[in-house]
Amino acid sequence: MMKKQRIVRFAGSKMEYIQEYQSPLGEITLASDGEYLTGLWFKGQKYYGASLEPEVQEKELTVFVQTRHWLDLYFRGEEPDFLPPLRMKTTPFRREVWEILLSIPYGKTMTYGEIASLIARKKGISSMSAQAVGGAVGHNAISLIIPCHRVVGTNGSLTGYAGGIEKKISLLMLEGTDMTGLCVPEQSEKKAMAGTEEKV
Repeated sequence: MMKKQRIVRFAGSKMEYIQEYQSPLGEITLASDGEYLTGLWFKGQKYYGASLEPEVQEKELTVFVQTRHWLDLYFRGEEPDFLPPLRMKTTPFRREVWEILLSIPYGKTMTYGEIASLIARKKGISSMSAQAVGGAVGHNAISLIIPCHRVVGTNGSLTGYAGGIEKKISLLMLEGTDMTGLCVPEQSEKKAMAGTEEKV
């Protein structure tokens, strides 16, 4: 398998461009500064469009063609062997967390605690708050491609996905993830029975 291309920059832009993509799990908005992918959100998810610049316009771009191709492969149940060029418009800490998310293999999961431990070791400190990591994961502006859906609670709880628990489960199952030991939090089950969607 080809090595995934990773082109990532840290910066912002005055004008951004958007495009819509129809996925099997609902409409997705793509955002770009004209060269890099800067956002990817399910319509209506928590923090939807939070990193968008005030001025946006719809436009066809090379990066959108690449991203649509990535999404087409992904939703066919294939692991894409490339990444579109990404630009992370975020804080240094969130960027650090998102870089770890990019390292989680397709079909695998990692816990918030494991990510916190990785960062603590990297910084040479005794511990890092898993809650702080959870906040960074929840604010991921490039869903799916930066795979925040692969992060689970230490006890296997399927919580913390801005797109909703149902989408998180669907994405993990699409990737063929071993769901043994993973569970839906009791609170989410109650909300699901009440007909509402969890958006942690």
